[in-house]
Amino acid sequence: QVQLVESGGGLAQAGGSLRLSCAASGSIFSINAMGWHRQAPGKQRELVAAITNDGSVINYAYSVKGRFTISRDNAKNTVFLQMNSLKPEDTAVYYCAVGTFTISRWDFGSWGQGTQVTVSS
Repeated sequence: QVQLVESGGGLAQAGGSLRLSCAASGSIFSINAMGWHRQAPGKQRELVAAITNDGSVINYAYSVKGRFTISRDNAKNTVFLQMNSLKPEDTAVYYCAVGTFTISRWDFGSWGQGTQVTVSS
């Protein structure tokens, strides 16, 4: 079983920045990918950014490319999401997730509790 602890959400103004962190612990030996998803009210959960353990594969949702940066600290089993140039449409609950990346497919099986990000105009 994997435990994920998220931090860093909150309120920001449009154009501002926030940094999310997620620390993983427990049975993480089979994991080779970490990522962030988000879910806005009335919308489906979507993948925002994901990264493999060695950082060789990184994916971003089109809507955040050039504004968000995902990174990780393998020594601390922690993944970060630096969010710059925030927009009101980035408002959502952000979820950390861990899983695997194989043959061009991301598969996330463990999720954090979510952290609220609210961007005011």
